[in-house]
Amino acid sequence: MKKALVVLGLTLFCTVVSQNAWAKSDIGFKRLGVDVGMVDPEAVGSTIGFGAFADLGTISPDVRLSSHVNYWNKSENQFGVEAGLRDISVGARANYMFHMNSSKIQPYVGGGPGVHFFNVKVDVPFSPGMTVSESETKIGFDLGGGASMPISPKAEAFSEMWYTVCDIDQFAFKAGVSFRLGESGASMKRSTRGR
Repeated sequence: MKKALVVLGLTLFCTVVSQNAWAKSDIGFKRLGVDVGMVDPEAVGSTIGFGAFADLGTISPDVRLSSHVNYWNKSENQFGVEAGLRDISVGARANYMFHMNSSKIQPYVGGGPGVHFFNVKVDVPFSPGMTVSESETKIGFDLGGGASMPISPKAEAFSEMWYTVCDIDQFAFKAGVSFRLGESGASMKRSTRGR
């Protein structure tokens, strides 16, 4: 089921990218931003997650590209044994920006692939030197969306929800802020349509 969702997501992503998009593209670094929020990994429990992203511009008037880096860590201590799970992910997303009459709120939906670097560490303090650590790299796919709203001529606030299909499925609800990189005039108006 997970593999079918990843294949479906990649197919949709490739279809959106190929639809006469390059004729009206505006690729380049447009915005940088950070986010923070709740991440709920499968069978682990909720934790705080942090992220950073770069808005890479548009491949068509309604489709924006972004790259992102996310981090979360969850530790538990039972009977003196401490176990921790960490995920650092790097990925890309294509977001479809909905047409809105109001320029204040810009909703979007999207998805994209990512690479997840999982690390599990177990430390047994009452057995000297007993620490076990294992790392794995997995491919995942993000599906979700959100909405952005300008808070100043160069800054936007946003909130979004993402579901990640991977070996450890994850649900994330985050909020953040992004800052425009040296644009003016008509291109500033175009990029207020979301990240």
